[in-house]
Amino acid sequence: MDLFSRSWAALRTAVAELADEDFTRPSGCTGWLVRDLVCHLIIDAQDVLITLVTPAATEPTRDAVTYWDIVEPPAGDDPLDALTVRLAAAYEEPWLLKFHLDDVGSAAGRAAGLADPELRVGTRDEVLTAGDYLTAYVLEWTLHHLDLIAHLPDAAEPPAEGLARSRELLEKIAGAAFPPSFSDQDALLIGTGRRAPAETETAELGELAARLPFVLG
Repeated sequence: MDLFSRSWAALRTAVAELADEDFTRPSGCTGWLVRDLVCHLIIDAQDVLITLVTPAATEPTRDAVTYWDIVEPPAGDDPLDALTVRLAAAYEEPWLLKFHLDDVGSAAGRAAGLADPELRVGTRDEVLTAGDYLTAYVLEWTLHHLDLIAHLPDAAEPPAEGLARSRELLEKIAGAAFPPSFSDQDALLIGTGRRAPAETETAELGELAARLPFVLG
């Protein structure tokens, strides 16, 4: 849960440090500008708040690994994705997006810090402990931090411990390990299809290359 807080704080800080012109640059999410990604983070923060105040009485059905499913690559016709783009454009000024993310995001961070890790919570018709739910979100924050800085070479990278934990989660989700020569960041980018592997990397991946990408949903 501490790693959730550090990963989330680092991502919010990276957004706060963006210049206005950065919001119209492309992000690492196909079809989304940086402003669209930041709007998505606001929605994510709301989801965290909602989940942490949605207690469940039944046994957990998922954990930090099984929270994620490997799904088909997006077809580009998801209505929620389209809504996110329209909502982001409606903010008009970057400072409004920054303000809303800081407001809702700070609240989500405080709620996570106060949560009992053994508390059972409900989300997406599943039950998890709060600790597992927040651990699953370390992967969400880390991947989106990489998306945020994909075309911003001077921006701060995600925390090293968040990258390492996210790689561990992705390998457990996929049931396969990436080559030890891959950095944690490269394993995440290549593994989730955010970057195509170079020829030498494809050779190192071996049979795993044919299974890529692992699109998480």
